[in-house]
Parts: sequence; structure tokens; C-alpha cells
Amino acid sequence: MYRRLSEEWSGKRVAVIGLGISNIALIKVLKEAGAQLSGRDRKSSSELGDRFQELQSLGIDLVLGSDYLNGLEDYDAVAVSPGVPKDLPELQAVRERGCLVSEIGLLFHYSRAPVFAVTGSSGKTTTTSLAGEMFKAGGMSTYVGGNIGEPLIGELDRFRPEDHVLLELSSFQLEDLRKSPHGAVITNIAENHLDVHHTMENYVSAKQNIYRYQKDSDFLVLNYDDPVTRAMADEAPGRVFFFSLKERVKPGAYLSGDDLVLSDGAGEQFFARRTELLLPGEHNVANFLAAALLSHVAGAGLEAIRQVGRTFTGVPHRLELVAEVDGVKYYNDSIATTPDRTIAALRSFAKPPILIAGGSDKQLSFDKLGCAVHSGVRHLILLGATAPKIRRAVLDAGGVSLHEVEDLEAAVPLAKELAEPGDVVLLSPASASFDQYANFMARGEHFRALVAKLQSESAGGD
Repeated sequence: MYRRLSEEWSGKRVAVIGLGISNIALIKVLKEAGAQLSGRDRKSSSELGDRFQELQSLGIDLVLGSDYLNGLEDYDAVAVSPGVPKDLPELQAVRERGCLVSEIGLLFHYSRAPVFAVTGSSGKTTTTSLAGEMFKAGGMSTYVGGNIGEPLIGELDRFRPEDHVLLELSSFQLEDLRKSPHGAVITNIAENHLDVHHTMENYVSAKQNIYRYQKDSDFLVLNYDDPVTRAMADEAPGRVFFFSLKERVKPGAYLSGDDLVLSDGAGEQFFARRTELLLPGEHNVANFLAAALLSHVAGAGLEAIRQVGRTFTGVPHRLELVAEVDGVKYYNDSIATTPDRTIAALRSFAKPPILIAGGSDKQLSFDKLGCAVHSGVRHLILLGATAPKIRRAVLDAGGVSLHEVEDLEAAVPLAKELAEPGDVVLLSPASASFDQYANFMARGEHFRALVAKLQSESAGGD
């Protein structure tokens, strides 16, 4: 056990709100440090499933159901899961007492290794994953986590000053953070999570915590093509670097024809070709530039960065080619929980795809998506709570061949009926998954399984 944790947490009373994966990891760490713990969640024991058994085996007090926020004033600290709204009155009172903590906040506080982080409305998982591979290819000992992978809080005692911690951070993880990473990236800013943050101002402010507490020795990588992120350079405390698909930025990295160019005090250096990148879509060129810039400033060499570009094929649920069945390619882009992500996915294909979209409502506008679907989709298959909103936006934009179904079980066979050899079927929902699935990963896994069933049926018919 990391000695500082034991010294500072032994005997403290800690309530842990939201019993998801990251907070279970935090509970284990704090229990080992000697804290007295109360685990709390609105869900019942049956809804928690296997996690309830795991928590019971840890021997901590559990408060479940509607009273899960009662009595927080009796605790020295309250650790809140990223997905729990912080504007609940009970949590506002905790915040005013200065007792609100989080797994990510404690990771920042106790890490002996420098921390690097990526956020943005879209592209942050791909950018983080690319940067992680670039760090490692450059010989840099690296731990990757945050909003992806396994929680890193349990690895604290393994971190060394010469290591590197690379995190993907959501707006929820950033909103109460009071320490910024040594190196940060903001890929872009667009409407997202307004069902929780309520206003764009609140959402953007949460994102800004990734650089708000930086020092002049730290650095920030910003998207020059996004006017919101470009303007953040004026208030950034540390060094600022830009990436761009449109402009020759300096210092930074940019696209010039087919060339990817690094521009800094040493001049301009070519480091890769766009046509060498295995990731499809213009948005992934931007993600690659962002990751390359972060990695290079952090210490990775250009050859290591180039090699990753030539070999990195993507991460699950992000424009993931699942299979080709009877001459039709099926892509899983379940991560696309906003209209902007789906628009970017549509732009990745030369031929208009058959699009499966819809899910739970994050209170976002679908007007731009309606225009993109009208001009760039062959057939649209809608499902879920947002189906009426998307339908209206598409009809207002001029319409398209449109079908509505109950769920993916119906959507995938219908897509097969509509498709012809050479077509693409794209699951890119432009919506969250919570109306029918636990998360976007579960939705993507279900899509994979349904496509695998099509494959099996097709093979059986040959």
C-alpha cells in the first residue's frame, strides 16, 4: 500500500456514491488504507447484480435505494462516481463543505508519475489510444486509463517518477477536478451531456479544468479548426500547441495535401502521410495529429509516431468493421452518442451508407444531423427514444428513405434486406444507449452478435 494513502486516510469515514467499476476500485484502495467506508447507490441489490456480491465480500456498509444520499454530513469525505449529477442538494452541501472527492481527483493527487490527459466532445478515446501506443512505441513506460480501460487508482503504488500516466477524461470526471495534467489535449467542443450539465457554459467550463490549473511549465494541445477550442489559447497558463486540417499552424501539427507536418522551433518536419493511416475518415486524421503532437511534446520520437499511424486500426465500437456479409460491410460505431459523432462517421464513407440510429435522449439538437442524413444516407433505420426527434429533423431537411423499428433485433435484419452488394450498414446512433442498454459497449456488442448471426445464416445457406 502506498504509504501516503494510509497516513492520510486511515480511520477516516468515507461515503462512496455510485457503485460502478471505478468506485469499486476506489473502495478497495481506501479500505486497504484503513478508511471506514459506506457504499451507496440508488440501485437495489438485485439491480447491482454481481457487484453487490463483490461489495458484500469487502465487508463495507451498504446504503441502497432512495435513501442513498442520507446522512452525508457525518462523513469526512464523499467520493462521487462521474455519472452521478453533482447538482443534487445533498451533494451541493458536501461540495460547500469541501469534502467532495473522486477516483480521478485522488489519482491526480497521489500520482508520482506525470499525468497527461485528453478530453473533447468526440475523438477522445481514439486520440488517447493512439497516444498510448505512441508513448509505448517511443520507449516511454505508460499507464493508460481514466474513462477507458481498468481504473488506475489500484496501480498507484506501482507508479514511478519516470513513468507516464495517460488518461481519457470526460466532462463528468473533470467538473470537480482542481488539478490539471502536465500535458493536455482538447480535441473539439460540441453540444453534449446537456441533460446533466444543463447549459453549454457549464459543459465547457468542466472541460476547461483540463488546463485551468496548469503551470507555465505544462502544455496544452488545441484544435485550431474549432473556434471554441482555439479561443482557449488566450487563457491557457502553459505552452500552447495547435493541430489543424486546414491551416499551417506553428507551433503544432497540420495536414498539407497528403503530408502530416510538425512545425516547431526547429522548423517544419514531415512525419507521416495521410494515405498511410489505417484509420478511416477525416476526423481520424485530426485525432492522429492531436495524438502525435501530445506524444512528441511528451518525448516520443517521430519514427515511433509514424509507425503507430501505419499499424493502428482503431478501438472497439468506433467505426469498427465487424464483418462483410454477402458483399455488405457492417460497421459498429456505437460510441457515437452525439449527432456530431454520427456526422463525422457519415463523412468517412465514399458511398452513402444505410444508417441505424437512435437511443436515449441527451437533450441535444438533431438539426445538423438531419441535413447530413438527407444528403448522405441511402436508408435510415430509427429506434429508441430519440427516433421521433431524428425523424423530424430529417423530414425538415428534405427527407430520406426512412424506417422505424423497436430495437436492434429488428434493425439489423431490415438493414440486410435493404442492402445491396457494395453497401455499408452503419450503426452510429447519435444518441446515448441508456433506454435499452447499460452503456454503448453493450449496444455495440449486441450489434456484433446480430451481425455474427447474419454471417452464420449466410454461411449455412451456401
